[in-house]
Amino acid sequence: MKPSGTLVEILYVKAVTYTKKTEHTGAGMDQNREGKNKKDYSRLFRRFIFLTMVCSLFPLLLAGWAINIHYSEFARERILKTLQTRVEYHKKIIELFLKENKTRLDFIARTNSIEFLIKEGNLTHILNNINRDDWVLTDIGIIDENGDHAAYVGPYKLIDKNYSNAFWFKEVMEKEIYTSDMFMGFRKEPHFIMAVTKKENGRRWILRATVNTDSFRSLVENVRIGRTGDVYILNSKGIYQTSPGFSGEILTQASGFKGEIHDDLKFRFLEIVDRDVKIKKIVCETWLKDPRWLLVVRVGEKEFFEDIRHANRATLVSLHLSALIILIVTVFVTNHMVQVIKKRDSELEEMNTQLMQAGKLASIGELSAGVAHEINNPLAIIMTEHQLLLDAEKRTPITDPEFGEQFAGSLSQIGTQVRRCAHITKNLMKFARRTKSVIETININVFVREVIDLMEREAKSDGITFKSVLDDTIPPILTDPSQLQQVLLNIINNAIAAHENKGYGMITIATRLSNDKTGIVIIVEDTGNGIKDEDIEKVFDPFFTTKSPGQGTGLGLSICYSIVKQLGGNIHVESDVGKGTLFTLTFPLKPPENLLKHG
Repeated sequence: MKPSGTLVEILYVKAVTYTKKTEHTGAGMDQNREGKNKKDYSRLFRRFIFLTMVCSLFPLLLAGWAINIHYSEFARERILKTLQTRVEYHKKIIELFLKENKTRLDFIARTNSIEFLIKEGNLTHILNNINRDDWVLTDIGIIDENGDHAAYVGPYKLIDKNYSNAFWFKEVMEKEIYTSDMFMGFRKEPHFIMAVTKKENGRRWILRATVNTDSFRSLVENVRIGRTGDVYILNSKGIYQTSPGFSGEILTQASGFKGEIHDDLKFRFLEIVDRDVKIKKIVCETWLKDPRWLLVVRVGEKEFFEDIRHANRATLVSLHLSALIILIVTVFVTNHMVQVIKKRDSELEEMNTQLMQAGKLASIGELSAGVAHEINNPLAIIMTEHQLLLDAEKRTPITDPEFGEQFAGSLSQIGTQVRRCAHITKNLMKFARRTKSVIETININVFVREVIDLMEREAKSDGITFKSVLDDTIPPILTDPSQLQQVLLNIINNAIAAHENKGYGMITIATRLSNDKTGIVIIVEDTGNGIKDEDIEKVFDPFFTTKSPGQGTGLGLSICYSIVKQLGGNIHVESDVGKGTLFTLTFPLKPPENLLKHG
């Protein structure tokens, strides 16, 4: 049999040897890396600057010219598309204006009798209502089937005129609803009319209205673009229905009119001479549906594409300025990149340090297991001797009552303390070695109270009190009590540490049934210093800690996270800096099947 302590000494020597070896290796690596990095950083800085200068200027110029050409074509297409959209939209506005007035006249004719319309004042009232918001119609009249006025309201003396020979009279009698081209008529000025027919008591009559020319022209020219742009309307024969802005007059023939009717919108590029100066124009044309009028928008090409030419000049200037800016930016960017690399190297060194710390913890765990095992041997001997004393006391009772009472009390205390030591060594071995989970049915409220009793004394020394809000209606759960205890102890220890330098505080532990009734929820809330927003997502990462060096390894919450997931639960953290932190742990009423089977 080996002498007591031999295994402990061997493990201790192994742990110290491993620790010194890792420290020595880590220190040697740090020195080599530091020396290498000092040379590499300077060389890296110069190389980055050289490569950036060589690889940036040529691609910049090449890309600049390509972008310039592509942008010119793209912008040209987009500008033409914008013009097309505006013209199509304006076409719809004009068509809507014409259709609205025709529909209005048709509605008046179909909903009123001729007797009502020719009655004094009614036609005037209708015209005033139509022109209430805008002067749309110049006049309105009722014409019988012979071409004579039955009623008329307007600024002209037309009541005695006969229209039986007018071109529009025949058209409206045939089509029942009609919009004319511009014509002079009896009033000797350009205008166009809208008319609808109605048959009543075997007789036909016409409701005719004259569209206000100025109002219609204002509507048409509302889409004028730029200083040199103009807009006008031609009829199907190429006669101006509105006055063009820079050349031609209303009711005259337009030059270059082809008369081809098409449903889509077309562009033409032409060159005109104005005061012996050649001007390039962009012409956009589209036909209205009813009447068949051609909407024409003309704009000077130079003015229209001025923004593109300006952008091209700006692009070329920017290319040359960019070459100069690259010289400055390269230095700053390269310096930043080197600093980032330095930071990553520093983080790598820190990670190596943490890995060495993990190695030390592994050695300590191995040592702890050996110590716990060795302590169990004398504890077993003490328990045996304790039992012998109890048996001896039963065989030979002590005659002195006072001494007997003290003797019995001492034996009881020995037994209690030996069992306590055995429990401590058992927990130490659980910490040092991964053992199978022992699944038991536990009352979570009783379990929480035991944890509070265990930690309350330590918390009181820091001025921290516990508050429990436990739901007595929650059912027992199947879980591993030792692992659950480790989770709660870790979180409560962190909560106590979060009150550092405060001298007071409160830790609240609450239990309740989960919302879906399939598990229980444990909430641990403290009034400590809280966790910063940038750290809240990293608290469960291994080796991450906000504690000062030497006060924590950053493994506690990582282990908690692993245990909770292993038990089939979830853990969530919320924190408000300066106010405290709240951990929410959710566990199912039954653990996962694989944990039940394999433990």
